[in-house]
Amino acid sequence: MDTKALLEKINYCNSLTSYSRRKTIPVKVGDVVIGGDNPIVVQSMTTVDTMDTEGSVEQCIRMIESGCQLIRITAPSIKEAENLQNIKDGLKKRGYSTPLVADIHFTPNAAEIAAKIVEKVRINPGNYADKKKFEVIEYTDESYQEELDRIRERFLPLVKICKEYGTAMRIGTNHGSLSDRIMSRYGDTPLGMVESALEFLRICEDEQYYDIVISMKSSNTQVMVQAYRLLVQKLDEGGFKPYPLHLGVTEAGDGEDGRIKSAVGIGTLLEDGLGDTVRVSLTEDPEFEAPVAKALVDRYEHRASHESITTLSNYPINPFEYNRRETFEVYNFGATNVPRVIADVAAIKEITPKEMKQVGHFYLPELDKWKMNDQGADFVFTGSNPIPFMLPNGMKEIQNYEIWQYNADTENKFPLFSFKEFQSADKFHQKLNFLSLNDIEVAAAIPLIKERTDLVIILKTSNRHNYPALRRAFVHLLENHCKIPVVPQVAYQQQSDDKTMLYTATDIGGLLVDGLGDGVMIDAQAYSDMDRETILRQIKLHNSISFGVLQAARTRMSKTEYISCPSCGRTLFDLQETTAMIRKRTDHLKGVKIGIMGCIVNGPGEMADADFGYVGSGKGKITLYRGKEVVKRSVPSEKAVDELIEIIKKDGMWNDPEA
Repeated sequence: MDTKALLEKINYCNSLTSYSRRKTIPVKVGDVVIGGDNPIVVQSMTTVDTMDTEGSVEQCIRMIESGCQLIRITAPSIKEAENLQNIKDGLKKRGYSTPLVADIHFTPNAAEIAAKIVEKVRINPGNYADKKKFEVIEYTDESYQEELDRIRERFLPLVKICKEYGTAMRIGTNHGSLSDRIMSRYGDTPLGMVESALEFLRICEDEQYYDIVISMKSSNTQVMVQAYRLLVQKLDEGGFKPYPLHLGVTEAGDGEDGRIKSAVGIGTLLEDGLGDTVRVSLTEDPEFEAPVAKALVDRYEHRASHESITTLSNYPINPFEYNRRETFEVYNFGATNVPRVIADVAAIKEITPKEMKQVGHFYLPELDKWKMNDQGADFVFTGSNPIPFMLPNGMKEIQNYEIWQYNADTENKFPLFSFKEFQSADKFHQKLNFLSLNDIEVAAAIPLIKERTDLVIILKTSNRHNYPALRRAFVHLLENHCKIPVVPQVAYQQQSDDKTMLYTATDIGGLLVDGLGDGVMIDAQAYSDMDRETILRQIKLHNSISFGVLQAARTRMSKTEYISCPSCGRTLFDLQETTAMIRKRTDHLKGVKIGIMGCIVNGPGEMADADFGYVGSGKGKITLYRGKEVVKRSVPSEKAVDELIEIIKKDGMWNDPEA
């Protein structure tokens, strides 16, 4: 990829500082219009067997009533494609006209049938005309063109049917199912993902068929964000029409992890005005997906009226590949250190050792010892309520400067200065000081702090356009070659736990994906007037979210990562139950990535960067993987988890959980 040429004209979004939706062509899907000047559309996918007509209809209704505006249904073969008519008729009889989308993998003949029935078909360019064998193939320009001609011949009938019937199409690239042809020429890269879609898009445009939505989905949030940005850039450079984008993170998982991971990828793009329809993929019942997606997109309903941010004349960050901002090492911040978690416990007066478990540190009174875990906060901010007991080794306390300067122990505690205090202070810690700066103070502060090697900035903003405002402050630092570590801090009013997860994952996760930020801090002051139990619960949530965001952005691995698909009619076992069972027995394996896939469509490809894989290969049968390599086939499902653990043990990545 010619990165230099790309960076000379960054045009993947309208503005990096002023919220503005990317203008696309409108694509009609039944009564729903994606793109143009229309609101962002929320969609989801059924998990019931497509041949179960009544079950599918009932689930569709639950999804619609939860806020789903488009419903995708898998059609793995001709019989399922034909049964889409019965599902559609069943919904119509019940008074529902929500458009349906047929999800197609491997089977062009099923796609051609479905396109005559439903309002939209989704095809995966990685496997529509190819079967993945993980083979590296040497192509000449002539032999590559022959492959493209073969694809055209296979794909053209579907394009003509869609054009005739007014059926829309999603060209949906998946990172894990790129064809051997694409992998051989472009590698396992965002550029490969983009080119995979463009091969099919060129055929559509040659036929003057434009009712197309495009997606670039991955379970790796960095890859996903880079691929979408690059797609928009390439569409513009190649003279293509500005097609709408379907946003999603594949195999995000369930619960808090699934929500955070989805928001890191989807939210980062929404912030820059990208995205016209959203699907949050959770390993949960599909009616739980739409409310999460709605909470994400509703945040931008009035975003255009945000406070102004200084415009950019030059953008020193490469948005198409990950590069961490270069910083000094200050104490244990910056340079090659993992990003740190600072837990705000300042709202708690006279906190006790027992209550420190909310930030991941457990006091054992009978032994008079502390037990640390992998998600224990690195620092606690106590503000004006200093901790009255000795903290465990490995965790340090930050106090407001006005408290710290009169503290008997100014060596083992660290001060936090406001900008005003910093300018007039005559007492500093020898090794580590924290400076709280609002984004609009950064430019004025740089001349005073640029060469300090004892300073970490806590960066915050009151701008509703949070991530771009913080990003703009980082650009000030980069432009002035200021290498001081920076910890972004976010603060929200009292709100639901889901919103706190989603907003933090967007505002800080986006920065981390861009290589910006040396930690996470979530302000808890909005809960200071609540009862003690509520405050402690929020502190625990904030600590968990902080580690979750770092993991989802691939910047600090502190727990087992599950690359788990959201289930669909192709799934060959109870995905939710199996994921819970595997999680129960393996969630102590820090940094190990386990892929849990319901069928061969999503595995092994979609879990390509997992260490181990558990993939449905038949009714009651599981195939186990080490990376992309098959280790055991046709393992009975009742024995498969034990067999998976044995493989992990043989690879030396197992440790027994603590009692």
